[in-house]
Amino acid sequence: MEGMANPDDLQGLLQAVDAADSVPSLVGAVATLAAARKDGAIPKLIEALGYNNPGAAVAAVDGLIKLGEPAVVPLLEQLDGYNYGARAWAVRALAGIADPRGLDILLSAAQTDFAFSVRRAAAKGLGTIRWTQMDDAQVESAQEQALNALIQVTADVEWVVRYAAIVGLQALATAIAPNHTEWRSRISKQLETLAEQDEVLAIRSRAVYALDIVKSKV
Repeated sequence: MEGMANPDDLQGLLQAVDAADSVPSLVGAVATLAAARKDGAIPKLIEALGYNNPGAAVAAVDGLIKLGEPAVVPLLEQLDGYNYGARAWAVRALAGIADPRGLDILLSAAQTDFAFSVRRAAAKGLGTIRWTQMDDAQVESAQEQALNALIQVTADVEWVVRYAAIVGLQALATAIAPNHTEWRSRISKQLETLAEQDEVLAIRSRAVYALDIVKSKV
């Protein structure tokens, strides 16, 4: 189609983002760049997180998640220099990539970020960390940190964050080594409490489902 960059032409895709002169054209250009899945697009996709354009940011996050590991270090290197909005989008990208190098960022975001959408993404990300990519000597300590954080987050004031913490706990319970029976017991007890006491039906139902999954792994 005339006016559209060739998906194989990285330079053209990058130029299309820079040349976008409207909100729809910028969102479209970032989405096209993201869909190309080229490592060379990572700096521009990260730049798009700070455009103050939610549509472009969503497209950039999706692209960074699909690119995976190559995007982790560039994201981490620029976190401190971001404004809050860009940093929040970067946390979402790191949560979706689930690389263990993003663990510290996810731990902090899940417990302290003021935006519930960021806390929710981080909580879910903590449960899906790819532990096999971490040095064996570090896994136990890292998983314990994730466990403690997720249990804390099950008391979040926002029910969608508590829901994400339940999803995270379920995933973590299936990932931890069989000998960690105490951890699995802590997870089960927390899920039982949520299933019995949370005021939101969706939380109680999700906790029951997670508890069944956890118990099936024992």
